[in-house]
Formats: sequence, C-alpha cells, structure tokens
Amino acid sequence: MAPIVKNIIHAGQKYIPIVDGSKAHFHFQTWKLGPERALIDDSRKIGQKEPMMLVIGHKFKLEVWESIIKMMAVGEVSSFTVQKELVYSYPFVSKTLRELGQEQHKIKHSCTMTLHTEGIGYQDLDDLISNPCDLEFVIELLKVETSDEYEKELWQLNIEERLKLIPELKEKGNKLYAEKQYNDAEDAYRQALGILEQLMIRERKNDEEWIALNQLKLPILLNYAQCKLLKDDYYAVIEHCSTVLEYDKDNEKALYRRARAHVGAWNPDEAEEDFKHLKALNPSLAVAIDKELDNIRWLRKEKAEQEKTAMRKLFNQNNVET
Repeated sequence: MAPIVKNIIHAGQKYIPIVDGSKAHFHFQTWKLGPERALIDDSRKIGQKEPMMLVIGHKFKLEVWESIIKMMAVGEVSSFTVQKELVYSYPFVSKTLRELGQEQHKIKHSCTMTLHTEGIGYQDLDDLISNPCDLEFVIELLKVETSDEYEKELWQLNIEERLKLIPELKEKGNKLYAEKQYNDAEDAYRQALGILEQLMIRERKNDEEWIALNQLKLPILLNYAQCKLLKDDYYAVIEHCSTVLEYDKDNEKALYRRARAHVGAWNPDEAEEDFKHLKALNPSLAVAIDKELDNIRWLRKEKAEQEKTAMRKLFNQNNVET
C-alpha cells in the first residue's frame, strides 16, 4: 500500500503548482482508522475554529501535510489515508492546535518526564501515542497565496529581508510618533530592535558585522526610550539610554532622556550628573538645563519638607500614645 492514498471527494479549480513560500489555507478533519473509524479533530470545532494556515517549505512539524497540500487544487475536497509512520507527530500538533486561543494558565505543558507519567493531557491523543495507527485526513483547500501576495511573518524572512525591514520599521515608527500614536510607534521600534537582536546574536561581539548592526540599533533604541519616557517607564528609559551611552558616551539625546528618567525615578544625584555633562557638551543648552537643575533643587527642598512633616506627625502621634 502506498504511504499516502488520495481519494477526491469534490474536484476543485484548475490545479496550479504550489511552490515553497506559498501559504495554504485549509480546513481539515482527522480520522483514526482501525476496527472503527473515529473522528479525532475538526478544524471548525477545535482551537480558534479557523482554517489552518501552512507555509510550504518551512518544515512544519507534520511534514506529510505539505505533501498532501501539494497534491490539491484550490476548492478541492479530498481524503488522504496516511500510514502511521508518517504521522507519529500528529498528537503533538493536535495538542497545539486545540489549545490555540486558550488562556495561558489553562494550558497543560508537557516535558519528557510528564509525557511518560501523565501523557499530554488528552486521552485520545495519549492513546494515539501509545498505539500508533494509520490516519485519514479530509482536507478542503480554501486558498493559496504566493509569497508575494501576503505579508510575511518575521520567522519567514531571510537575513537580507530582515535587514531591509529594519529601516522601514524605523521610518514607520517615526511617522507614527509624529502623529502622536505613541503606542504604535513603540511597537514598530520594538519590532526593529527584535530583528536587530536576532541578527546580532549570530555575530561575535565587536566584530565588524556586529558593530555595523549596533550602529543601526542605537538610534532606534533612543526612539524607543523616548516612547517609554512618555509612559513614565523610567527604569526602562535609564536602561536603554545607558546602553546607548556605553557606546556613545557623549550622546546628547541619551543624556537628556536618562536625566529626565532619573528625575522621575528620583535619583537626583544621577540626574544632576547627566544634566551637567550635557551642559558641558553643549553650552547652548545652558538655559534649559539650568531650569532642570533648579527644578531638582526645588524637588529636593519639597521632599525634605514632606519628610519633616511626616516625622513631626509621627512624633506627635507617639507622644499622644505615651
């Protein structure tokens, strides 16, 4: 018997070869074969109850699905009987699909130890692991998009495509920031930084390639820090600006934003140090910086008065209790 046996239930449209990079959208049913044919999964009833999406050529855990999809035409409904040797991974794929959209705390995670002692949390799937058998997939191929017809997810991009995306995301963030859409701008900067971190981890620190990527990263990190500053996320601002200053100790934007964050986190000594450093670098900012330093002095005085008042109240309360 052939490893995969196809039976057409409903003929589709004209067959078009499905190449690597294409995204297939399909509904499926999975049937367990044996003495009795039993339904295991139906994509319309499990998980998010949405069609399955599969990018061809990206080594999906259940590789046989790629082979099946390549045999089909859009609009076709077919049944595929598949030998058990090709579907050993199906229980784990099924578990993932069933749990899509569930709240995190409800999902049962399985390591090797619990797999042997408790299974993966679904009796029918545990039985399938213990007693592998042939499976039947009933597939309805809804749509196929070529690689240039849909926006690729990050994991699908090669290195060149990721490098090209970085300035696009930066420009997108800048535009959104100018439009005062700060959360969306922050998200664009975060995506760009995520790509850069992935690329940098592949390189040896301080090698030429790593340095070039770091130079791309620093201005985006500064923009990201500004978004954080607007949300009063002071410790994140301090961390990111410190990273910039590690490689560019006289960066004026990093000094100013870190100083402002130090004020917000109430680290007055550090704030004064950054403002004074900035003033020495750029005397034309003296008037603005002096106002910031005056504000710190005023805040120091106000906090000292608040502490005196609090101590006075505590002292008076103790005297009353005595």
